Amino acid sequence: MELLQLKYFYAVAQNQHVTKTAEQLHIAQPALTQSIRRLEKELGVPLFRTSGRNIVLTEYGQYLKEQIAPVLSVIEKMPDKIHELANIRKKTVKINVLAATTVVTAALIAYKKQNDGVNFQIMQNSNEEEADITIFTRAFFQQPVNTPEVYKIFTEHIFMAVPKNSPYTKQKKISLSDIANEGFISLAGSRSLRAICDRYCMHSGFSPKIVFESDSTEAVKDLIGGGLGIGFWPHYTWGQRDMEQVVLLPISEPNCQRDIVLQLHNQALKHEEAVKFFSFLSSYFETLRQTKPA
Repeated sequence: MELLQLKYFYAVAQNQHVTKTAEQLHIAQPALTQSIRRLEKELGVPLFRTSGRNIVLTEYGQYLKEQIAPVLSVIEKMPDKIHELANIRKKTVKINVLAATTVVTAALIAYKKQNDGVNFQIMQNSNEEEADITIFTRAFFQQPVNTPEVYKIFTEHIFMAVPKNSPYTKQKKISLSDIANEGFISLAGSRSLRAICDRYCMHSGFSPKIVFESDSTEAVKDLIGGGLGIGFWPHYTWGQRDMEQVVLLPISEPNCQRDIVLQLHNQALKHEEAVKFFSFLSSYFETLRQTKPA
């Protein structure tokens, strides 16, 4: 059965008159009659019978009409629904946040205040393929050549955070090899920053002794401020507010830094809202990068 056949049948079933239906559908009566006959032949049963000058549904025709009515109703509404979904998608930016969650969240809030009609869908999945924008981090990122995708790369130094009452606060800078025996407070092992910092420690000849780990940067800060250990602290993406109990020391050796990469995916290049937010987010990161540690 073809959809057009079913539409023709349903129209005739509603009118119970072939000529009138053909006029409404703007097709020739013989073409409409042949369509109904082909449908009856395919089903192997009569759908209409003659009653005086009109036609009426057989029991098979009545059953078919009842069954396809809701289906045709859904199909009729489908273009409007798809158009509605397309309009929603135009106003929705999909962001895959794999790093700098705090900064991205703050930027999103600031952007939303200026652009109330824009919606955001946030995800955190390294295998996500449908995102418009992805934010991730690596120790060093080299932008691919000959790619239509857009990348913005922001390099930030990583400091060593120590408790305010620590003897290390008297130093202007610190070497990782000098603190090899200290207890480290860190993000959970699944985080990209954790892998980067572990690699810097290995470069300095030791594996960090993790005494506490958490998924929350606030928890890491509070534990360090409480004197329970020391920890790595990215310059601007983690912020320096409410740091009364924590001191940030530059790391002299090795040169600890990471790249924050903003990636505008190929499929989003024509997505007006995604391009606008990508530009805003890039400017937001650039402003933060110019700040100095407390």
